[in-house]
Amino acid sequence: MSNETFFTPREIVSELDRYIIGQNSAKRAVSIALRNRWRRQRVNPELKDEIAPKNILMIGPTGVGKTEIARRLAKLAQAPFLKVEASKFTEVGYVGRDVESMIRDLTDIAIKMVTDEEKVTVRTKAEELAEERMLDLLFPKPSPVAPATDAETETPQQPETDQSETREKLRKLLREGKLDERFVDIEVSSKNFPIQVFSPGGLEEMDVNISDMLGNLFPKKSKKRKVKVPEALEILSQEEAQKLIDMDNVIKLAIDRVEQSGIIFIDEIDKVAGRESTAGPDVSREGVQRDLLPIIEGCSVNTKHGMVRTDHILFVGAGAFHVSKPSDLIPELQGRFPIRVELEPLTTDDFVNILTQPKNALIKQYMELMNTENIELVFAEDAIQEIAETAQHVNESTENIGARRLHTVLEKMLDEISFNAPDMNEEKIVIDAKYVKDKIAEIVKDRDLSRYIL
Repeated sequence: MSNETFFTPREIVSELDRYIIGQNSAKRAVSIALRNRWRRQRVNPELKDEIAPKNILMIGPTGVGKTEIARRLAKLAQAPFLKVEASKFTEVGYVGRDVESMIRDLTDIAIKMVTDEEKVTVRTKAEELAEERMLDLLFPKPSPVAPATDAETETPQQPETDQSETREKLRKLLREGKLDERFVDIEVSSKNFPIQVFSPGGLEEMDVNISDMLGNLFPKKSKKRKVKVPEALEILSQEEAQKLIDMDNVIKLAIDRVEQSGIIFIDEIDKVAGRESTAGPDVSREGVQRDLLPIIEGCSVNTKHGMVRTDHILFVGAGAFHVSKPSDLIPELQGRFPIRVELEPLTTDDFVNILTQPKNALIKQYMELMNTENIELVFAEDAIQEIAETAQHVNESTENIGARRLHTVLEKMLDEISFNAPDMNEEKIVIDAKYVKDKIAEIVKDRDLSRYIL
């Protein structure tokens, strides 16, 4: 069971608040959806399989936090998470990715997650085995010799005692880091390129199966590398950890995790919600929706690791729905997203908060970046207000790209400092409203220019 067990809806919202400004209704919806998965695990087994996840459809302009909410949610739940763009998929029969590939990708992500967790559990044993292999490289064991005659036998135990003493001395030096500058030759297995085969069943399936079949025909290649002792120890530890992990069990756990707690975020779902009158390249839009439907409803998808059921995967759809509306989706698909959440466009006050409040706030990022050049960057309050107002103004006068506009405004404003930072003698630079206006006022005034620059 993942860490989602320990979070109540209120705690989930509180965690999301650390990274995402506003959008309380969306945070509420996803926190309830996540908690419902935990509740489902504790329901009577007879009813457990009957409870379907309540998929969410987020509606709102770009740059207001739709993707960020889903990403942070997956981190909180420690669940396999995959973000896909609906516009990348095509109807079966067209050239392009088929919708089942998202389940295969999610399974691969889960296998990597479980493998990394297993590596942590076997790390101590793997390090012990790697240390023994390193000592073998530093102090090779003597090759066995023919049995000695009576005339030659004196004290055969003595050399062995010396060897074990020498080995223990080397072990002590190795652990104290006194051999870190020495180089050793180690053999590393080089990976072959996968054989890729396009087929109606999907590239993802065939290339692996044929690779497995042909893999035994070609001997595994290994190449020698000369590396320092610490790097060699890390390589050997990874190899030993991989040997200690039971991959059959990993695959079983990963598939279970995908089926019970996987989250798929389908972005740009509005791009496949074409109206009936569309023609030309949009002809397969409805086909993509029909292909998505069984995956979201619940079906079995064949992956290279086995069958994966999609009944209890949580799907979070998102789209701006500028041109189309959620009602333009086919009715069956609409019914599979029972929770609708509208995300609010961001205001100037939201921009001020985005610049300063989150754990990964943009202002903090730029201050830390300049700190690496020994420059203390200080943003006055009026400067932050001016940046927020500028971003809001440009969003209103051109295309509204939400919080992403802050990146373009900040980059343009700090362009000169970023370029000259290595050659500057100043230790402290104060950014105030006047500085902001001097750098970007002219661009903002010229509407045609701001369309290109900001």
